[in-house]
Amino acid sequence: MNSNNPFYLFVIKYGKIISSIPHKGRGSLFLHLLSTLLMFLFVATQLHANVWNSPYPASERSSNTLFTVFSSPPRHLDPVVSYNANEWSILGQIYEPPLQYNYLKRPYMLEPLTLQTMPEVVYLDNEGKETTEERRIAYSRYRLHLRSDVYYHPHPAFAKNAQGQLLYGALTQNELDAIESVHDFVQKETRELRAEDYAYAIKRMAVRQYHSPILDSMIPYIVGLEDFSKKISAVAKQKRVLHQPLDLRAYHIKGVKVVDDNTLEILIHGKYPQFLYWLAMNFFAPIPWEADLFYQQEGLHAKNISFDTAPVGTGPYYLAENNPNRRMRLKRNSYFHTEYYPASSQKLPFIDEAVYTLEKESIPMWNKFLQGYYDASGIASEAFDQAVQIGSSGDMGLSDAMRKKGIRLISSVQPSIFYMAFNMEDPVVGGYSPEQRKLRQAISIAQNEEEYISIFMNGRGVPAQGPIPPGIFGYEEGKKGTNPFVYEWHKGRRVRKRLDVAKRLLAEAGYPNGISQKTGRRLKLYYDTTATGPDDRALMEWRRKQFAKLGITLVIRATDYNRFQEKVRKGKVQLFSWGWNADYPDPENFLFLLYGKNAAVDTDGAGINSANYKNSAFDRLFEEIKSMDNTPERLAKIEQMLKIVQEDAPWVWGFYPKSLALVHSWFGNVYANAMANNTLKYKRIDPQERVARQEAWNRPVAVPLYWLVGMLVLGAVLLYAAYIREEKAVIYRSKERG
Repeated sequence: MNSNNPFYLFVIKYGKIISSIPHKGRGSLFLHLLSTLLMFLFVATQLHANVWNSPYPASERSSNTLFTVFSSPPRHLDPVVSYNANEWSILGQIYEPPLQYNYLKRPYMLEPLTLQTMPEVVYLDNEGKETTEERRIAYSRYRLHLRSDVYYHPHPAFAKNAQGQLLYGALTQNELDAIESVHDFVQKETRELRAEDYAYAIKRMAVRQYHSPILDSMIPYIVGLEDFSKKISAVAKQKRVLHQPLDLRAYHIKGVKVVDDNTLEILIHGKYPQFLYWLAMNFFAPIPWEADLFYQQEGLHAKNISFDTAPVGTGPYYLAENNPNRRMRLKRNSYFHTEYYPASSQKLPFIDEAVYTLEKESIPMWNKFLQGYYDASGIASEAFDQAVQIGSSGDMGLSDAMRKKGIRLISSVQPSIFYMAFNMEDPVVGGYSPEQRKLRQAISIAQNEEEYISIFMNGRGVPAQGPIPPGIFGYEEGKKGTNPFVYEWHKGRRVRKRLDVAKRLLAEAGYPNGISQKTGRRLKLYYDTTATGPDDRALMEWRRKQFAKLGITLVIRATDYNRFQEKVRKGKVQLFSWGWNADYPDPENFLFLLYGKNAAVDTDGAGINSANYKNSAFDRLFEEIKSMDNTPERLAKIEQMLKIVQEDAPWVWGFYPKSLALVHSWFGNVYANAMANNTLKYKRIDPQERVARQEAWNRPVAVPLYWLVGMLVLGAVLLYAAYIREEKAVIYRSKERG
């Protein structure tokens, strides 16, 4: 036998061990070797039969459970406070505002969720009499008729004793000592949703100490909300000093009336059709007074048990596990009311449970998706070429590797816009003279957004023509929707104007070849950004090159996010990039970003018009269209507004982002819906197919282990033979001595 053969070395090794062991102890060595051999055989068999690298128990993998991810721990699960997409992906499954978006219909359409029908809207004059004349409308009254079959998921806040009193309304220290989470309470009950719960939610919104991000947006509309907010915030301050709970049932908003258990009326100033969209947001989700008082107990607050960590809703799921640094788990609400998949008789929800795992790094998440351990995935830049191939016409499709796995691509243009803004208060890039307009138009042409989308977005975007994105009323396709100050319509398609056009405009603006005719110096502009990481250097260099094409020097001023926000609010910037995601699918939600009265510098930084753009003609039209229904008349006015801002160019219009997502073949009913947050209930999982695919994709390479087992078997045989020979020799020597 070759001296370099591993089998021979293995035998020699154990032979030396044997020779060094007293004769009586050698049997234990063989028992050890035999147990090791059996262990390897067992492991090899199990590896062949099962998926060994699954992060979930076999029972979970085969259950009707969705496995997905979240990238950052949610800070708020209180619907009055939360305003974050990462949080709403959880909250939308737990809470139910009065309305929701139809999952399948486009354009986006509202429909009742906890209501019997869409709200009844009646217009009133100053005397409170009904009117249909637009000029006489002083108020709009929304009447909401609730369904009578909607119940909260069981919660200790609803539990009562034999006398009908709240069982956990005044927890003792002994009771608190046994509690670490809301699930530790022994008794849980439910109750029916009532109109007062929606009224209570609006009251909570009004309390300044709760920091609702939409309070200031609602004050101009809901009658009496401003006065109520001042009063209740003062009361809340006093209650906090006295360590007393704030029971909002004792206080009332003039414009919010509970007619009966199933009827609520909300009175708003003037006519504002967009108010219906607000009624589909989590801010208007119901809050039961029992839960509010339950969570105000100081002992629970000290244990971090609150709406932020243990929400109380009527939705199809409840939060069964909240470990934001590891995973969150939603379970089906057994008390969920009857609801059907659109245009079918199939009851919702389809999925029993959803497990959200924290994944901070994109590569580990991507690898687990490819192994089948996550049911859906976004596409990180590092994985883009592996997942997507771009055709000669620029269309995106799945790569061959993804298609072979049965993976599907879900693509849609988001109702969002990312843009570069000029501070219109700045003496150089701002202003409204023809020369100042031409400077901004020249810069807009030179910013090659098509190149930006290709290099930095992997093609995931559509060059913007104005503030309104696709899918929103007022957006126009084709030549009609083209920005004529930046693009030309050539042979049936949109083409960015040539650089020499931008240079001519720059010269007419007083900066031929980037040199100021007034000072003789090269034009130097300042771009504020939060892009400070090493990966941002390429982007900042690209920005410089876009301006350098015109002979303009761009100075990058990078800072942290808080400082950046402060500079924008105070108008201490010249150029900066910003973005906006639709709150609701109406053009008003984008056009108000350029409304003069929303200018940041005139509102102590509270205004959302960060460019500080002010055009009286635009403002007049905005005030007209914001209360109009989607009619041809409204569209004509919006077209006038777009022409105004396209010529004034307060923004380099940037792009509308395109969303790409991948889903496995066993994950069904998945459709892009950028407005709905409660989509989990519509989706399906085929766990049998998932298990089969996981086992096929993760079958371990067991050949090396079998070789090792073979080595052990051969070694055992040789060792056993050596042992027998040694035993015979010992017996023979013993006989000779005898």
